Amino acid sequence: MKKRVAKQKTQKSKSSIKRKLIIAFTAIAFLFITFFSYQFYTYFLPNFTVKTDEKVYIYITKETTFNDVVSRLTQQKIVKNVNSFKRWAKMRSYHKYLKTGRFEVIDGMSNKDLIFNLSRKIQTPIKFTFNNIRTKEQLCKRIDEQFMIDSATMNNVLNDKEILLKYNVSKEEVIAFFIPNTYEIYWDISATDLLERMYKEYQKFWTKQRLEKAEKINLKPIQVATLASIIDEETNLKKDKPIIAGLYLNRLKRGMPLQACPTARFAVGDFTLTRILYEHTQFDSPYNTYRHKGLPPGPIRVASPEGIDAVLNYTKSNYLYMCAKETMNGEHNFASTLSEHNRNAQRYQSAYNKLFRKK
Repeated sequence: MKKRVAKQKTQKSKSSIKRKLIIAFTAIAFLFITFFSYQFYTYFLPNFTVKTDEKVYIYITKETTFNDVVSRLTQQKIVKNVNSFKRWAKMRSYHKYLKTGRFEVIDGMSNKDLIFNLSRKIQTPIKFTFNNIRTKEQLCKRIDEQFMIDSATMNNVLNDKEILLKYNVSKEEVIAFFIPNTYEIYWDISATDLLERMYKEYQKFWTKQRLEKAEKINLKPIQVATLASIIDEETNLKKDKPIIAGLYLNRLKRGMPLQACPTARFAVGDFTLTRILYEHTQFDSPYNTYRHKGLPPGPIRVASPEGIDAVLNYTKSNYLYMCAKETMNGEHNFASTLSEHNRNAQRYQSAYNKLFRKK
């Protein structure tokens, strides 16, 4: 009897231990599943916070490491749980295969969203805008400021004879491909691809209608841009540009030198000059239209669409001379004869001297 009772107690004890083990195992399994379910869920949970009035971007170059990406997210204080981002980035093998680009971090983004964009190279393009660019060096600097391209690399491309041969353009003329506008371009574009993009935009700008107008005045598109660049430097007044264009076209037809002050300023390389003196007009440069007939070798600045259209839609006249008005308000007096021009110049000189003496 005692043996039977002892046996029953042993069986109950074993059964109790078994139940406890099952309960313990179930609890551990539940915790395990809960933990990993949560970890899986963090892949889809919002993990990035950006203020509504801000735009936040992650810039990745060829030299950027995964740790750099993590540091930038942390430093900008936009990631809620950096460890979950690191964990999932490694699980998706993103840390091994970084891709260059400019990636926007949007408020409420999950790890999945950001890792997907980073790994698939889904970028937010740059809105590339440029105007008031005088030299190729200034243009390259602007590109350096907005893209991954450094100014030296861009400058080398714009002066590379072999590359420019593809476009049948010289290093003096290539700046004409850059038509001021707003373009959406990816931040990590290469210098050669950017030139190609600008060339395609240049071709779009030069519509059949514009090409026909250029042909009527016996100028190629780049020559039109060159003349337009001079006019853009002469005035900011929209109403004067077609008149100045007509005047310069008259001089070209007659074989007269343009004698455009902006070309002398460009030749000297001093854009602060407000008065062009005799010594400036004698500066030896193919860009100086006081010394050389015809157009300069290329544009003296990035020509504006307004300037180009002013040339193509020039005002017909007999004007051959121009001079700043004595009102000193940026307008010009135009003349058909040298004697008339000299009178205009005398009035301007008198007004200038009075103003200068007052100062």
